[in-house]
Amino acid sequence: MKILLTGGTGYIGKRLLIQLLEEGHHVVCSVRDKNRFGLKLFKEKLNQIEVIENDFLDEKSLNNIPKDIDAAYYLIHSMSSSEGDFKEKEKISADNFRGALEKTDVKQVIFLTGIINEEKLSKHLESRKAVEEALQSSVYGLTSLRAGIIVGSGSASFEIIRDLVEKLPVMITPKWLKTKCQPIAIRNVIQFLVGVLGKEFTYNHNYDIAGTDILTYEQMLMQYAEIRGLKRHIFIVPVMTPKLSSYWLYFVTSTSYFLAINLVDSMKIDVVAKKNNLAEQLNIHLFSYHEAIQQAFDKIKQNDVLSSWFDSFSNQFHSRKVWQYLEVPEEGCFKDIREEKVDDEEKAFDRVFSIGGKTGWYYADFLWRIRGFLDKLFGGVGLRRGRRNMSDLEAGDSVDFWRVLYANREEKRLLLFAEMKLPGEAWLEFKIKNGVLRQEATFRPLGLSGRLYWYSVLPFHGLIFNGMLKKLAGK
Repeated sequence: MKILLTGGTGYIGKRLLIQLLEEGHHVVCSVRDKNRFGLKLFKEKLNQIEVIENDFLDEKSLNNIPKDIDAAYYLIHSMSSSEGDFKEKEKISADNFRGALEKTDVKQVIFLTGIINEEKLSKHLESRKAVEEALQSSVYGLTSLRAGIIVGSGSASFEIIRDLVEKLPVMITPKWLKTKCQPIAIRNVIQFLVGVLGKEFTYNHNYDIAGTDILTYEQMLMQYAEIRGLKRHIFIVPVMTPKLSSYWLYFVTSTSYFLAINLVDSMKIDVVAKKNNLAEQLNIHLFSYHEAIQQAFDKIKQNDVLSSWFDSFSNQFHSRKVWQYLEVPEEGCFKDIREEKVDDEEKAFDRVFSIGGKTGWYYADFLWRIRGFLDKLFGGVGLRRGRRNMSDLEAGDSVDFWRVLYANREEKRLLLFAEMKLPGEAWLEFKIKNGVLRQEATFRPLGLSGRLYWYSVLPFHGLIFNGMLKKLAGK
């Protein structure tokens, strides 16, 4: 089949794409930026992939969607967006998608959404419900799969639970930890998404998909602690307001503040699935929460995390059009350039490709941690995001508070763009050529505050960047 896949660079989309290719389908990947679509995972399947650029908030950009597609996946959401009303943006995006698809030969649209069984819904779930209604059409059949908490290596839910339990022996928590939910393993989610493809009995129907366990958030945290062999104590207090709860999640975990707000809003609502027989019809074995956690750690131990929720960008990040700077700008910029000879280019670049995350920054890590804390304090992403893979990088990956713009082992070049809070824009580039490692930090200031910032951190550059360069070079 010829399939249109939206969200192909996101957490779910990357994993689904691999499975669709394994099934032999031809997949048209609709992305906002071709430059961040990594082909490294799909080298043997390149003849099955077509990449097109679309922005579903811009109706004019959708004219290049092929007419001869058979099915489409809608995996677009704006939950972590900080710009304006994400509910309105999601509705516009869905309307534009439906309008574009109705001009094609598509027979089925598959939509992954949230469980919406309660009368009172969070803003996020209300938006998901509105999107589902907007996607309905008389031209094609809509199959809606409604999931609750998705548990897997790199998923937002798993990483938040992991952060809380691993870091806090004692937790003073809000009362929403008594809210019930029914988590589902990412492996089951992908099985459902692939399983309903082309199944006419699912057209114009919605299905709740979930694992075998109904748990409170408190039980999920304590089960995780049990699996990890950690002794943890949770004290639930009624005085934590939604705003305090959001700050609690933001500062303790790797989530962004705007995602934390939406998560807290959603966590006050029970998310329990209505029973159906879709799993039996598709011959899918449902996993327990315990099994989902074990599967996630198996992937982490094997250093085989295929995608992370950090893979998704905000609209604000896209609007900056950073992908045009695969060649770092020169005009109006401050630069810190350092070079060091290397004895072994391959080993040196292995160290470059392993930078950040658990490996750290090779020199003065405590100063990097302080910078990460300050970034969190001012509403940035901080250092807690880490990285998807310990030794490999591709365009679009996050590395602590940096984003990979370009990564090429053959060229021995790595280019990072800063996502930390800054009065300007910053790049960090590493190149190895003719036995010399070149490290180039570039900062383009925004007004007077940007210039003052550069000169205030300049003394630290001599210490941090020089020490880091020598360690990378193996000195």
